[in-house]
This record gives sequence, structure tokens and C-alpha cells, in this order.
Amino acid sequence: MAKKQSAYLSIGSNEGIRKLNLQKSVFLIDERLGNVIGASGLYESPAWGFEGEDFLNACILLKTDKSPQELLAELLKIEREMGRERAASGGYTNRTIDLDIIYYGKEVLETDDLKVPHPQMQNRRFVLKPLADIAPQFYHPKLEKDTRNLLQECPDKTKLVKTLNKLYRNKYELFSSMEFITIEGNIGAGKTTLAHKIAEDFNAKLILERFADNPFLPNFYEDQARFAFPLEMSFLADRYQQFTDDTSQFDLFKNFMISDYDIYKSLIFAKVTLQKQEFELYRKVFSFMYKEVKKPKIYVYLYQTTERLLENIKKRGRDYEQNIAPEYLEDINRGYFDYLKTYPKENQLVIDITEHDFVNKKNDYATVLEQIEDFAILHHA
Repeated sequence: MAKKQSAYLSIGSNEGIRKLNLQKSVFLIDERLGNVIGASGLYESPAWGFEGEDFLNACILLKTDKSPQELLAELLKIEREMGRERAASGGYTNRTIDLDIIYYGKEVLETDDLKVPHPQMQNRRFVLKPLADIAPQFYHPKLEKDTRNLLQECPDKTKLVKTLNKLYRNKYELFSSMEFITIEGNIGAGKTTLAHKIAEDFNAKLILERFADNPFLPNFYEDQARFAFPLEMSFLADRYQQFTDDTSQFDLFKNFMISDYDIYKSLIFAKVTLQKQEFELYRKVFSFMYKEVKKPKIYVYLYQTTERLLENIKKRGRDYEQNIAPEYLEDINRGYFDYLKTYPKENQLVIDITEHDFVNKKNDYATVLEQIEDFAILHHA
């Protein structure tokens, strides 16, 4: 196996959603080319060498077993996948993503298509400033000066502004920063399955609703009027106890927590199933409890049409669910959307999964996962 080399890369974007472009490129680099082990802050600066929108720039440190030529070829491939077409003339233009090799270890290379160290790095403040975040004492093998000295002597005096945004080295680091994610949805939406998959893929503590053990549930589906209140009170007591226990005890061996329910669902279901007087009493008890529970950083709601929900319910074959009326599912759906109207926009994400089968199709799962990642990057990075 080839020995891994340290490669310093400069990344920039001035077209589209810049922060998202930079973060997606880092994820692709980490997944395909090695391990991103360092990332600078994100700096905003005017376009360099042409008239264009302001750039967002950063530098990353990559450990890779790719040769310099292989690394360049893969970086160009990522650029093309992200919508960048390098001009044949080599002139400066707007770009969704710009990926350049600054250093490849201590090597000095000069070929027709690749020069390392980058021949213009010492003249570009938007390269040196973020590079100084992660490699302040790295010596240029030709100029024999470290990054700090190169920055001090740089003839480019363009003003750079360090933003408050963070660049994550990989998807594990992004999900870990979320601390607590809730996957919610109607009966049969697939929330438990999705929570399981994310927990397994990103090492999360999994918090699952213990609905199957509720003794009132089968009776409720047979006689809703009679068993609605004891069912909802039983659910509330169990959810409150479990939720507070599980969310207050962080697992040191897990990166974050993910649940397949939010305790607020108790009020949503209760409003649909209880009589008016019963619901008013229930809400008083609920309000007292809800103040004490941990709230997720991202609340994901999986939306499916009633027809798809009924198909899913039939497939999983729980006897007591087979007679659920479509009107009941529609009422629950409305209850969730009424709740989301009051929920902070920066913490809620609705995903329409009607056309996605993330259980059996890897691409559909990747699509759903990408929506969660993009939301986290835009609202919490």
C-alpha cells in the first residue's frame, strides 16, 4: 500500500450557494481521495483577477495515497460533477467550485498540467490566510519561508473577512455537531427505519418509541371512543419517562442522539382522538411535562401521501393497524403541519418521501440523507 502523503488544497466558490458548495466538495474529497484531517475557517474576499461576485475561500489538509497527477485528475472530476467547467483559455471566471493543489508534501513538481507548490500561492492572500489557520509553520520547499512569513510579505493587500461559518472535515463530524436529531412522521412513514439507518451509519445513540408494548393500543383501534383517553395518557407517561431518561444520559461512545419520535406527537394524536373536555385536561398535563424535555436541533418530518401510508401499514402487517381509516391518517398529518407552523424554521425540515423508497434503494436513501445534510450545513454550520 502506498504511503499516505499530506496535501494542502485551496477551495473556493463565488457562484450558487457558496458555503454549501465548499462543504460538499470537502465531503467528496474525504470520501474519494483519503482523509480530510484539517480545515481552515471560511474567508470572504473580492473576486481576484476578474469582475465577479465575492468568493468564499478555505484550505484543507488531506492525507492521501493518490499521486499528485491522480489527485489532480480526481479534483477536476469533482469540479465537473459540481458544475464547474474550466475555460479552455485558462482565464478567470465565476465558478461553483475551484479546487487547487497548493502543496503535496515537500515535493516540487513542474509538468505541463501541474505545478506544485502552486506557482501563485505566495501572491494570493485568499490562499495564504486560510492556509495559515492549518499550516502556519509549513515551509515552502522553494521559497524556504513558512506560511506566516509568506502572508506578511504577500503583495496582495485585499481585505479578507473571516465568516462565522464552520467547515466540517467529513459527514461524521457534521452529524456529531447536530447533537440531537428527531425523525418524525405519520403512522407508516418510515421514521423508525430511517432513524435506524442514520444511527448505524453515523454512530448515534438510537432512541425508539416503545409503542408496541402499550396494552391499550389494540383495543383503541377496535373502540376509539372508549379507549382514547387511557391510551393517550399511557403514551404520554411512557414517552415522558423514556424521553427524559434517554436524552439526559449521553453515551460517550456515540457521536450524537437520534430519535424516531418527538414527545410533542402526544398532543397531536390526542387532539385528533380525544373529546374536547378530555383534550383540555390532557393538554394541561402535557404542557407541564413538555417544558422539561430536550428539544432536537433538527426536527425532520417525513411526509407521505395517505395512499402510500396505507400501503406501508399493510406491508408491515400489524393486525391492530389494518383497520386504520384514511381520514384518521389525514387528521394526524394536518396536526403535524399545524404544529410545524409554530416551530422555528431553522430547526424544521419537511421531506416529501412519497416517491422515495429509502428502505430498498440506496440512491433514494442517499437523496434523503443529502437533504438532511444540506439543511444542517445551511442552518447550523
